[in-house]
Amino acid sequence: MSRSTIEGATDKVSPKCGDVGVYMPGKTIKAASNRPEVGQEQLGRSNHWEVRPQEQAYAYLPDPGNKSEIENRYGKRIDLVELTDNPVGRSLFINGNPEVGTNPDRNKQHGFFFTADNCIGCHACESACSEKNDNPAHLAFRSVGYVEGGTYPDHKRMNISMACNHCDDPVCLKGCPTRAYTKHAEYGAVLQDPETCFGCGYCTWVCPYNAPQLDPVEGRVSKCNMCVDRLEVGLKPACVSACLGNALDFGVIENTPENREQCKTTIPGFPSPEITQPNIRFQQTKSLPEEMTRTDDMPVKYCKGSDGQYRPKVDQKVGKKIYWNLPKLNSRENPLVLFTLLVQAALGTFIIPFSGALFGVETFKLFMASNLFLPLVLLSLGMTSLGLFMSVTHLGRPFRFYRGFNNLRYSPMSREGFGLALFSAFLGLTALLLAPSNLWVNTMLTSLGLDLTLLTSTLPLENGVVITGLLASASGLAGLYYMNQCYQIKARPFWNHWQTATSFVGNSLSLGAMVSCMVMLLSTAVEPLPLMRAVQAFGFIFTAGLVIEAVGLIGHNRTFNRSEDEGGAAHYIQCTSFGKTYLLRNVLLAVNILAASGLLLAGFLEVSESPASQSIANEPLYLIAWASVSLINLITAMIGRALFYNLVIPTTMPGAFFWKNKGFEQHARDIGLADNPATGVAPLAH
Repeated sequence: MSRSTIEGATDKVSPKCGDVGVYMPGKTIKAASNRPEVGQEQLGRSNHWEVRPQEQAYAYLPDPGNKSEIENRYGKRIDLVELTDNPVGRSLFINGNPEVGTNPDRNKQHGFFFTADNCIGCHACESACSEKNDNPAHLAFRSVGYVEGGTYPDHKRMNISMACNHCDDPVCLKGCPTRAYTKHAEYGAVLQDPETCFGCGYCTWVCPYNAPQLDPVEGRVSKCNMCVDRLEVGLKPACVSACLGNALDFGVIENTPENREQCKTTIPGFPSPEITQPNIRFQQTKSLPEEMTRTDDMPVKYCKGSDGQYRPKVDQKVGKKIYWNLPKLNSRENPLVLFTLLVQAALGTFIIPFSGALFGVETFKLFMASNLFLPLVLLSLGMTSLGLFMSVTHLGRPFRFYRGFNNLRYSPMSREGFGLALFSAFLGLTALLLAPSNLWVNTMLTSLGLDLTLLTSTLPLENGVVITGLLASASGLAGLYYMNQCYQIKARPFWNHWQTATSFVGNSLSLGAMVSCMVMLLSTAVEPLPLMRAVQAFGFIFTAGLVIEAVGLIGHNRTFNRSEDEGGAAHYIQCTSFGKTYLLRNVLLAVNILAASGLLLAGFLEVSESPASQSIANEPLYLIAWASVSLINLITAMIGRALFYNLVIPTTMPGAFFWKNKGFEQHARDIGLADNPATGVAPLAH
């Protein structure tokens, strides 16, 4: 069967759901009818799930008849059968069974319906889901959180049961670099293959509903699969069938279940449906207080607006007192801190002197023609390789890193990795073309009896260096662009700001100028180069990078000081829990800008007074001052990047007081409670 197009998600639909690899093994027996009174006598139905002999009526999928709409409220088709090339005779191959399902609605978009008024918070849906999928205690595809508000005696709590919403625009599918996700025409399910996944966790960043679950023990992601094997025999998903309060229902989307009067797309605590266009509908008719708070440690609450909609607002749970919290900057994202800083420094180290030479800057032209340019290229290559290695160590399955290029069509992470891999490759080619004309390389090879004179005299190596250098620069800049795009995530407003780009570009300039200048200073010990001109040129670029980063931080601060969403909540944590660390970073950055500007001005004035000598009276002291500024910049960059990764608060669903509560998880680790697997707190294995 050929693959088919699903609008708004991907261009391909897997022909076999069994290929996805997320279904529990089932027994091949005669399945029960989707009508309770028939029992096990119906023949000809697909045998994918063992139906109990006396299955209750509420466990079966409803028959929408002719009530099903053509399009949902987002303008996407509900009936997906027209998008397939061969709807007749198709097989799902669920659990290896080739029989074709007879459900007449299997090619229509299905979804969950949650009635908040009915949910009693018993967690039966969680238990049924985990039992069916054999999940460990620290993993749950469906979870129940809650928000509460009011005061005694009118205190109210609203429970929210949430799993994957099998969205019309699944950002997990587009973000996954390994193409582990597929949007199927059958039931509209978004399925994920844990065996394809290499555990980067990017899908857990982009999903606003905390649906994909990264297992730190197994080093891979898995998620709700809509129980499509149960759907094939007419049964609702396990979580729906287990619901005690009739709060969960399931069927063709936009069909309001029986005895329901609402079909809303949002509820207090639910992120904006515009991010992914989720296939879940809500009913909530009971009155709620004007303000609803979360019981987990996330500093967000929800306030009712004049239009009756609840919107997020910063909840100042930790007060206004500021702390250092330096130990908390150490996290599982440390490899990404090093990866981004190393790669950005490598880009600047190579591109700054190379582009300067191409634009005719005399200092850079002399440096590029010197024997020290080859070591600089090799240093850039080494930094990039080390950075890429650090990014691989962040993966749950690092030996499957090569799968990161599978989704170049959609994933910015795939494009980032591909651009940086090309940057490394072209740097390597540049180094190979530079080697024959390098004096030190020739001396070493001559001692081994090899002579490269003929090679350098017959081949246009200089032109080759320019070509490979340009290709390296272009691919490196593309990698930097997509590195920024990786963090432009609607589900993480704290990152989804232009300050991310200014931080990356600013660090590339400041760190790159710092490393390049250091190499050029070393070159003066073996080759005569205009030292002070080089220091001034690199100093100007260094200062420009600091200013660019500072402008972005000022804009970021202004935006989220006024913001009341999760981005504002992250900024609140930045100014309180990490307030002293944040202040230290800002002070160091300001001091660096002033010091670098002062050094530039002093150097310019001295050199302009004696243009013939192009020297400064106290060169050692001048260079020590620049070295001190560079060291401070390195510390500032490390602190800033650690804050970047540790502070972000996603637009995720509310947790409970214990379950899905990061604060409780950390407390459980601190006191040793996490050592008991039944606590449900994952070990920090990865």
